[in-house]
Amino acid sequence: MSIPQTFIQELIARADVVEIVGRYVQLKKGGANFMGLCPFHGEKSPSFSVSPAKQFYHCFGCGKNGNAISFLMEHAGMTFVEAVKDLAQQYGMQVPEDDASPQDRARAVEQREKQHTLTDVLEKAVDAFKKNLKDSTKAIDYFKGRGLSGEIAKQFGLGYAHEGWRSLASVFPNYDDPLLVESGLVILNVDDESGEEKRYDRFRDRVMFPIRNVKGECIGFGGRVLGDDKPKYLNSPETPVFSKGRELYGLFEARNALRDLGYALVTEGYMDVVALAQLGFPNTVATLGTACTTEHVQKLFRFTDSVVFSFDGDTAGRRAARKALDGALPFATDVRSVKFLFLPTEHDPDSFIRAYGKDAFARYVSEAVPLSRFLIDSAREGCDLNTAEGRAHMASNAKPLWMQLPDGALKRQLLTEIADSVQLASRELTDLWTPKPAGQDLEKQKRYKKDNDIGNEYGGYNQNFRKKFESRPRLGSRVLPASRADHAARILLGDMAALDVLSAEDHTMLCELPTPHGPLFAWLEGQLHEHGPQPWVALREGLRDHEGEALAVRLMAADEMAEQDDSGESAAELRNLLDRMLIDRLTAQETEALEASKADPTALLRYREFYTRRRAIQSALTQAE
Repeated sequence: MSIPQTFIQELIARADVVEIVGRYVQLKKGGANFMGLCPFHGEKSPSFSVSPAKQFYHCFGCGKNGNAISFLMEHAGMTFVEAVKDLAQQYGMQVPEDDASPQDRARAVEQREKQHTLTDVLEKAVDAFKKNLKDSTKAIDYFKGRGLSGEIAKQFGLGYAHEGWRSLASVFPNYDDPLLVESGLVILNVDDESGEEKRYDRFRDRVMFPIRNVKGECIGFGGRVLGDDKPKYLNSPETPVFSKGRELYGLFEARNALRDLGYALVTEGYMDVVALAQLGFPNTVATLGTACTTEHVQKLFRFTDSVVFSFDGDTAGRRAARKALDGALPFATDVRSVKFLFLPTEHDPDSFIRAYGKDAFARYVSEAVPLSRFLIDSAREGCDLNTAEGRAHMASNAKPLWMQLPDGALKRQLLTEIADSVQLASRELTDLWTPKPAGQDLEKQKRYKKDNDIGNEYGGYNQNFRKKFESRPRLGSRVLPASRADHAARILLGDMAALDVLSAEDHTMLCELPTPHGPLFAWLEGQLHEHGPQPWVALREGLRDHEGEALAVRLMAADEMAEQDDSGESAAELRNLLDRMLIDRLTAQETEALEASKADPTALLRYREFYTRRRAIQSALTQAE
């Protein structure tokens, strides 16, 4: 069985190596990483380090290292395929089989080409709907009545679908094209008796909201009626490019605001997203007529570490919040924040902010219910804690919620709170929820506790722990890569998200560097658009057989378990590198322009532009120093 490399890369990026290793090894936080006794060789002082940032483990005693898959192979004795299947099952992923014949491979290529073609068809529809809007007084009046400006309508590409049954025939002359049906724009009905085919537009007399993926490509639509017809909102069907359980409306438009404002606001409707963006909350997104899923939450956490779910305060809103809680629990680590905002029953976010203003809504957001409190409230609902039966019922309700949380301080604190509520000791509740397997070696546990001197001043480890790691060279003492391009590549391979803050000039310069640097930077950008920021260990898998593989592996070889750079210092270091690389690039362009001016006097204009830009960068560098 052959498993596609792209799937392995996605699996490693999704898996949490700290969680996987922590099931077999008792880990404790030690600086940026987690430490424990190495499971691969006998030791009394912990030298086994697991990095949550790099999704990598390394033993400084025996040298064992790797990712979540290799740990399951080394420690649990699984084959590669068994480890992949086991890990995929834990994260709800289906392992594809790539024992593909040439015909199957050809079909796969055809499918990818079809996806590109579908987005082209949908983009053509976007243009047509936007043009329709300009000519429709009633659609314009609807948007104006909802308080939307022309600027915000343009930003989100809002449009209008005419009320005719086959209005798109004027946009797509070949109305029988199967792609129109496959893209969800046209509905095909076949008469059971006569076999006659009837085609008609899916969206008719509706204002249209294009749905875009993180790359900005249109993958579907949401349409709202102007009158009282049902359904009020109509979404595109599931297609090869659109799955409502994985996509979020407005994420593409909000991606920069998520970083700037520091959190994502998740609502339930298209109009909420567009209206709130206009009214000062451009970090708003919405689910697409479905409950919030783990895929939604995971996608959001690629852009921000803080998510606020906004729901109506009625019963339906509470139900939706409960489903969002289930989706968020597996990702609620100690460094992430998840909150739940409940508005008065008579308001949605759009109506509330228009009634009470931006500041009042911002206060509601800041006072949203933390995940920990909502979890306990959900478990306690319907339970009489004055009776033993009610407390037992709460413990039963809380268990599946608590078990979904990743291990960490939050999970342990919630255990204590739940135990207090049901009047049990934390240890009793733990034994109830996670009974020990028969025949467990208790003596081994006692020896572990003794060897590690749990109560000492070094946070739970014996004194040899500090000596072992104080003698290890720190990050600042390592030899820097040979060139500026090498150094920039090392920083970006370790922190993909830094690509998002670079200017277009930076991107162009990096991608136009000679092989292997230029292709490596171009590949990194593609990975960021496709999968979001990924740790080096996932990138390593994706680089198999890429022309930049050898360069990347060489640069990162000495960086596997080094302590994390300060993010501010790394950003400043990268900016300094890129500015110096830009100076070199502009200097070369000046020389080329001067040479060209001998035959082409207009080249002097280019020379002056390059010269002015170079001097500006040099001046900024001098001031910074």
